Amino acid sequence: MASTDTGVDADKNGSPAAGEPEDTRSTRDTHDLAGLEAGLDALDSVPAGRTPLRETLVRKALPPLAAVALVLVIWQSLVWAEVAPAYKLPSPSGVWDELTDAWRQGTLLDYIWTSVSRGLLGFLMALAIGTPLGLLVARVRFVRAAVGPVLSGLQSLPSVAWVPPAVLWLGLNNSMMYAVILLGAVPSVANGLVAGIDQIPPLFLRAGRTLGATGASGARHIVMPAALPGYLAGLKQGWAFSWRSLMAAEIIASSPDLGVGLGQLLENGRNNASISQVFLAIFLILLVGVAIDLLIFSPLERRVLRGRGLLVTR
Repeated sequence: MASTDTGVDADKNGSPAAGEPEDTRSTRDTHDLAGLEAGLDALDSVPAGRTPLRETLVRKALPPLAAVALVLVIWQSLVWAEVAPAYKLPSPSGVWDELTDAWRQGTLLDYIWTSVSRGLLGFLMALAIGTPLGLLVARVRFVRAAVGPVLSGLQSLPSVAWVPPAVLWLGLNNSMMYAVILLGAVPSVANGLVAGIDQIPPLFLRAGRTLGATGASGARHIVMPAALPGYLAGLKQGWAFSWRSLMAAEIIASSPDLGVGLGQLLENGRNNASISQVFLAIFLILLVGVAIDLLIFSPLERRVLRGRGLLVTR
């Protein structure tokens, strides 16, 4: 039976038949190329425009506010149910009264600033020490074999263990506080950088050496940018260790010369048998930790991920 097809056929590979006119073939190729370019542009493009304020509030502010409200409801319900005596479980209103009293007396900001200033300065010192140490451990095999296990051991050691020897060595002063912070934070910063460098593709390092980026130049232009995600994770962990180390030092070591930080406020509440003051100190310690993460580390992390095309927005 004769075929009834009258159009131009294409072969199995999608190429036009031999009898197809040249201008038709050229037009089809042009359309295919334009479609391919449009698809690639769609993959590479980032949606422009600002997110509406209402959507931002719903997505970012509403969930934590709802979580806080739920905790307060459960807390107040436990107080009403009298699951524990008042000297063990204060009411939210009692902690709020403690907060307002500290504000009226002008001591609330002093408590916060005393601890935050120590914590940030100690963390910056740990950053200045841990970064070159991490580079050295990651790039020199002998140093890694000798110092790497020590850093891992120090990172697993509870920071509170350093408070008694630091007091005996340095006395009750700010130097003792900074020593405890450094011993707790430096291993985390260094190990984070080592982990980030270990994850760099070897091709990047070879390409850098081929282009002449060796030594300090290679560390600045190749190693550090490529290891930035792991390094940033180490910085976040280093800050957490700095803050916890400082709180342990302030709780254990007290002196009029040191002032009253959040850790000392917590200890004063225990000594005074004021559970409301204890809960206030815990709340402020938690609040500072969350604020530092939201104001410093989260923006840095989003910027790094966005620069690498890894930030997924929905």
